[in-house]
Amino acid sequence: MNSMAHLERENLFPVFQDQFGRVKRKLRISVTDRCNFKCAYCMPEHPEWMKKHDLLSFEALYSFCKLMVKHGIEQIRITGGEPLMRQGVVHFIAQLQDLRQYGLKRISMTTNGHYLKLYATDLKKSGLDDLNISLDSLDPEQFYTLTQKPLQPVLEGIHAAQQAGFQIKINAVLIKGCNDNQILPLTRWASKVGAELRFIEFMPLDGDQNWSASSVVTEQEILDVLKTAFSVQIQQGQGANPARSYTADGMPFGIISTISNSFCSSCDRLRLNAQGEFFNCLFSTQGLQLKPYIQAYMSNDCVANLELETALNTYIWHKEPGFHAIQAKQNSSLNSSNKTRKISMYMIGG
Repeated sequence: MNSMAHLERENLFPVFQDQFGRVKRKLRISVTDRCNFKCAYCMPEHPEWMKKHDLLSFEALYSFCKLMVKHGIEQIRITGGEPLMRQGVVHFIAQLQDLRQYGLKRISMTTNGHYLKLYATDLKKSGLDDLNISLDSLDPEQFYTLTQKPLQPVLEGIHAAQQAGFQIKINAVLIKGCNDNQILPLTRWASKVGAELRFIEFMPLDGDQNWSASSVVTEQEILDVLKTAFSVQIQQGQGANPARSYTADGMPFGIISTISNSFCSSCDRLRLNAQGEFFNCLFSTQGLQLKPYIQAYMSNDCVANLELETALNTYIWHKEPGFHAIQAKQNSSLNSSNKTRKISMYMIGG
């Protein structure tokens, strides 16, 4: 970042932080809620898609990203739904390169990998830094049961991404009695292909709201299985990263344990969904509708600029302490017969 941009950020654009002193450095942008997979932990059986004319344009998303980077955002992750299902996303990533002059450091994407064989080379050329690919099972039948799609295109997409020069991370959501038998196979496979594996605890953001604590494969349970076949060591310095870092026989892997051992106290993430609803937490029950603010902001009207920044500051400041505090409020509200909003993963982005 050049000195002029640094001075502009420090003097005119203070960083966003919440009431607990957590400074926001990462922004996740969901460019579509649509996905060709039907993973039970994310997608309901009968999803109601956002109307295409309600989606924020890439021009609007770029303007919002520019504002957020000036306010201290250093990393942007493109999510969905499945982001590669939205036409123009590669060009959008290339456009985001212009924000590096204001302090943007990394641009990433989370994908199910199904279309990656077609797009890996173009994504690399566009300047994308990182790819996270969802892979919950190496068993073809089990994978199909989980996603309603074949496994082979995903494996081919992973290979294409590596050939294009990406160092990839593999995300595996574990559900007890469903795919928890994949802990050792996935770890051995990741070691063989040179990918960094991250196990993710099943979170209450499933499409049909069937989540239960009994379905969670906890961090400790994952470690107990891994220790039967590997020498497992914990690594220091998690910081604001969602995954706690370990090695298995020297190979790095991570566990995102939101349920059993959350990282909420250091969370530095913010989220915007495809139709302009902003969330200060993955588990927020109430978002902030920013679409009209963003559209007015694009006109370079000084009043609109101030209104958008004020709305953001206020909403981000009131971020809850974390997942367990939100769950407690939801339970209390349900007991008092007040409805709370339930947001599925596919609508907010991972």
